[in-house]
Amino acid sequence: MRPYRVRLTRAAEADLERLFDFVLERELERDSGDPELATRALDAIKSGIATLRSSPFTCRKAGASPFLRELLIPFGNAGYVALFEIVDSETVVIAAVRHQLEDDYH
Repeated sequence: MRPYRVRLTRAAEADLERLFDFVLERELERDSGDPELATRALDAIKSGIATLRSSPFTCRKAGASPFLRELLIPFGNAGYVALFEIVDSETVVIAAVRHQLEDDYH
């Protein structure tokens, strides 16, 4: 079986930038903050998304369609959630990425 191509929408790319900036700014404001935490968080998200190349159907369903799903990405105490759609037998499209404690994106 060939691996799926994983693409991000512009909105999902903006989510990654926003999430990185949020962690970086928070860590820079702390006396003993760790600015590298933002890079590690982004790496964890990208690593999680990479798993969709081989097994997108293992993720939980996110609605009535069997092709709309959520990937849980562990990181720290909560982690992240990526909303994605399996478009066809070759393509997965990431629609949004949120921190698990953020408001719902559906």
